[in-house]
Amino acid sequence: MPERKRVAVLADSDTRWKWGALTARRLVPDHELTGYLLRGRATPTARQLGEVGVRADRLAEVTCAEFLTEIERERYDVVVLALVGGAVQAVLHGARALWPAPARRPVFVTGYVGVVYEKLADGLLLRHGADLVLANSRHDAERFRAVYEGVGADAGAVTETALPFLGGAPYEPAGSRAHTVVFAVQPSVPDSRADRAYLLERAAGHARKHPDREVLIKLRSKPGEHTTHLEEQPYQRLAEKVPGGLPANCRLVYGNMGEVLDGTDLLVTVSSTAALESLHRSIPTAILTDLGVREALGNHHFLGSGCLASWDQLDSGLLPEGDPVWLAAQGVTTPGAPGPAGTGRPAGTGPAGGPAVALPGAAAGGDAYAVARAKVAGLLAATRLPSPAPYYTLTTAPGYLPGILARHRLAPDGRPLPGAAGQEAGESRLRRRLRAHLREAARGAYRHGVQRVAPVIRRLGEL
Repeated sequence: MPERKRVAVLADSDTRWKWGALTARRLVPDHELTGYLLRGRATPTARQLGEVGVRADRLAEVTCAEFLTEIERERYDVVVLALVGGAVQAVLHGARALWPAPARRPVFVTGYVGVVYEKLADGLLLRHGADLVLANSRHDAERFRAVYEGVGADAGAVTETALPFLGGAPYEPAGSRAHTVVFAVQPSVPDSRADRAYLLERAAGHARKHPDREVLIKLRSKPGEHTTHLEEQPYQRLAEKVPGGLPANCRLVYGNMGEVLDGTDLLVTVSSTAALESLHRSIPTAILTDLGVREALGNHHFLGSGCLASWDQLDSGLLPEGDPVWLAAQGVTTPGAPGPAGTGRPAGTGPAGGPAVALPGAAAGGDAYAVARAKVAGLLAATRLPSPAPYYTLTTAPGYLPGILARHRLAPDGRPLPGAAGQEAGESRLRRRLRAHLREAARGAYRHGVQRVAPVIRRLGEL
């Protein structure tokens, strides 16, 4: 029996942990998973990890330098970097320092957790050097290759896949149960207090206009917790100030998005990746235009989707449906979409017409991860792999790269700075526990400053 592959996932937030762990499952179905959480402002809490619902055989919190020590010692087969671009670049340069010549080393995989609508060139070039850079759709793959080829970098790592968490049962109308509207909020879109209060009040207003409906405000985190993006204006606190309070049929909810979508009849959001999850299941989905269609909001990504709508239109009964051509370009398949050529059956049905297992983002009913799995298998079969070769070097970006590496306590050559990897080595258990408590207290103070102090200072500054 072949030995199980050893896979490590390094993530810096709850959503990136979900993406990384599920991506590992798609790429290496039979594996032993070790999870690492990169220490920082968005390190997820135990509650957040539990809500994501993806578990590792082992989980540890580390710095970048400590992670490099781990992957050198543990000899993983595959390493998934579910991180912001700068952290990916730091790990890749650290790996280059560990394996400066062809050697038996891990296969490095990275990508994006959702819709890519800002900092395209910056984020992509910071991810260059990984063996696979996953694109969630054909549209993204074309853009990614264009960026790499535009600077003269090798684009061979770009690999079209799909979001690994697309799945779930196809939508079935409410029937006898209450019609449920879910407003999927985002931590930083929109970012102003006035805009966020407006959207919340419109959701409450929709509930008042439709007392037969349940309106759920799907939250990402609790006050004091952080996700991929900073949330300065939590909806929980804004809800306390809604005139008259939230109506009885409108409430705040937490939980796994896939489970929430199981009972959803209309998904409403500004630009959350939850929209793609919803569209994959053929749930009516609305991308709000109330605050405009703007790059800053990310809803411009949905141009041509057929889902752009305002709260006024939703109040009047509109139930938007996704455009099939747009969905296909975004790597989103829906029940009833054209199936594999020559089968004569729609996607989502098996050979006998019964339900088939949904494969996320599968083009024309195929497996969206087949090519990526084949690439990983080929790399794993190689006796030696070349040293990682990021586009950014001290030659191509001498004024940019050293600062990125320094933020992760790495020297310009990618090696950990003195003391960066062994700060807690040799410490007593009591001292390590005290350090952990101090770290959590510092995080709490930081989050309190972001969500409580910073908004007050900003308002005072405008007086």
